[in-house]
Amino acid sequence: MPKKGGLGKGLEAIFGELNELEKDNKIIAISLEIIEKNPFQPRESFDDKGIKELAESIKEKGIIQPIIVREHEDKYQIVAGERRFLAAKLAGLKSIPAIVKNISDEESAEIALIENVQRKDLNPIEEALAYKRLIDKFGYTQEELAKKIGKDRATITNSLRLLNLPDEIMEKLKSGLISAGHARAILSLKNEDEQKVLANEIIKRKLSVREAEKAAKARVVDIPEEVEALKEKFENMKVKITNKKFKLEFVFNNLDDLRDFANRIGR
Repeated sequence: MPKKGGLGKGLEAIFGELNELEKDNKIIAISLEIIEKNPFQPRESFDDKGIKELAESIKEKGIIQPIIVREHEDKYQIVAGERRFLAAKLAGLKSIPAIVKNISDEESAEIALIENVQRKDLNPIEEALAYKRLIDKFGYTQEELAKKIGKDRATITNSLRLLNLPDEIMEKLKSGLISAGHARAILSLKNEDEQKVLANEIIKRKLSVREAEKAAKARVVDIPEEVEALKEKFENMKVKITNKKFKLEFVFNNLDDLRDFANRIGR
């Protein structure tokens, strides 16, 4: 079983060097039909081109490194090596060399994250969601998680903050239109509409992270107490701030709401 606290040093700290692993653990051929994907896999999608290239390599040279699996009910569940598994299926193999390890859900989730982070296979949102999943499911503090995966706490904190972005901007981050650095600059703005405007400006003008930070700073406007008081008084009021100008919008679901509003302002 892996030792607690050693995960941050990488997969070698968990399994040992591959040669040593193969000496101590029997490699067996397992039918692809009885192998399941890792439910804790943080990657939402795999690069089709990369999988095809790996499949061609497997056809020519075979699988050089076995995957790691664990027993799960009457099947086997992947712990590490999902790309090899997918490529083996694409290459038409019926079975794949594997090492069976006794690994818990917690360790499987940690290993899947570490494998992808070390390979830099995750986009910033996938990485943030993986951190959140480990925290929510296994009750880690940010400090504990940072130690386990070999990161500093600030890295975890900044990553999790990305999940506060509007969905529209998260999609831009996933697709690589903006970087995590750009996203952090966008998050310095509290107004969602302003965030979207800045995100589009970054893409259109191809701003660097430093330029995005300056653009964000120029847009930061403190909402006066008078406006905050109005927001509390009128729940249906929306405040938009553009170039330090205030725009107030009121949304009425029906005529009665409008009449009530008119009465409240003394009209």
